[in-house]
Amino acid sequence: MRTSVFGLLAGTAALIAASTASAADLPSRYSPAPAYNAAPPIFTWTGFYAGVNAGYGWSTGDSRYYDPAFGYIGSSRKGGFVGGAQAGYNYQLGMFVLGAETDLQYAAVGNKGASYGATYYPGDDDGYFGTIRARLGVAFDRALVYGTGGFAYGDIGGNRAYDPVLGYHRDNSTNGGWTLGGGVEYAVTDNFTAKVEGLYVDLDTKSNYALGEIVGTRRDTEFGVVRAGVNYKFN
Repeated sequence: MRTSVFGLLAGTAALIAASTASAADLPSRYSPAPAYNAAPPIFTWTGFYAGVNAGYGWSTGDSRYYDPAFGYIGSSRKGGFVGGAQAGYNYQLGMFVLGAETDLQYAAVGNKGASYGATYYPGDDDGYFGTIRARLGVAFDRALVYGTGGFAYGDIGGNRAYDPVLGYHRDNSTNGGWTLGGGVEYAVTDNFTAKVEGLYVDLDTKSNYALGEIVGTRRDTEFGVVRAGVNYKFN
């Protein structure tokens, strides 16, 4: 009896060992989990940025000098180089991008001179302007189409009237006004963007007189600007 029990236990153990060995030779029903690859981050326009720009500006206003002997004498419009720097902040909400930007520009958008007899009215080529603007745009991933507008200020060259009696007489001062425009910007990398932008700037009309209101100058400081720029976006 005892021999039979031992024989039964030994046979059962041998059967279990054989089954385990066979199972080890079979392929596993479970394959290893694939390695986790993090998805690349989605680009966002949110953040501070700063950059530089350069382009062309052209005067759309007239500068005139009034002399009681000759009446009004005008000067032709002029265009020239515009360049400077800008800085701002964007905040993206879905497809929409809200922002604010300020810039400061050198502008050779004065007026050419004119002469009448021995009296000469040279134009000023050099000047400057700056803007403080809001921006509203629609983002298509790395491309941004936007409109912009706000406050403008500056001193763009007008006439320096030379009168043989009075000498040079011109009011050299900073005037305020407004600006409107728009542009397209593209994120070349996560940090660098490139843009093309157009602005119309109106710094209001500035008049100034000598000898009461007998002799005077009138400047219509209005001009357009087309410029390209590069920005660095801070993470």
